[in-house]
Amino acid sequence: MFKKFSGEDVSAQNQVKASVQRKIRQSIAEEYPGLEPVLDDILPKKSPLIVAKCQNHLNLVLVNNVPLFFSVRDGPYMPTLRLLHQYPNIMKKLQVDRGAIRFVLAGANIMCPGLTSPGGVLDEDAIMAEGKQHALAIGFTKMSAKDIKAINKGIGVDNLHYLNDGLWKMEKLD
Repeated sequence: MFKKFSGEDVSAQNQVKASVQRKIRQSIAEEYPGLEPVLDDILPKKSPLIVAKCQNHLNLVLVNNVPLFFSVRDGPYMPTLRLLHQYPNIMKKLQVDRGAIRFVLAGANIMCPGLTSPGGVLDEDAIMAEGKQHALAIGFTKMSAKDIKAINKGIGVDNLHYLNDGLWKMEKLD
């Protein structure tokens, strides 16, 4: 999704009204209850919240021009990897085996065998690498952990955002 993403993909940036800002904060608080104690630090009530609209129905939530969350269409807000590295316990985790790491870092979806092999671990959402402490990607699971173990073939997780993609390289949006 963010493979060749750059600032040129942003079509509009709008500072949102207070009511929309409250709705975004509430949605994020419901989705990630682990962020509740630090939500005021991440999304300060007094700082302007900017929503950048991008191609492919993608929205970025920015504070001080720093992308913190993204959503596709009207889907849930997902944290960027930079934010996930600061607060690693806000999402459930999957772990791919060592053989899958280079493919995930190239933007490939995560296949079921990479999650069910001896180096893989199933939980949900954030994708960790065997032997590493930080997430290397964020994605949506295509099937339940039970189905991934039972079927053990095909795509298990859609890779949305990974290390060194366009969003990772964009520390600030100017």
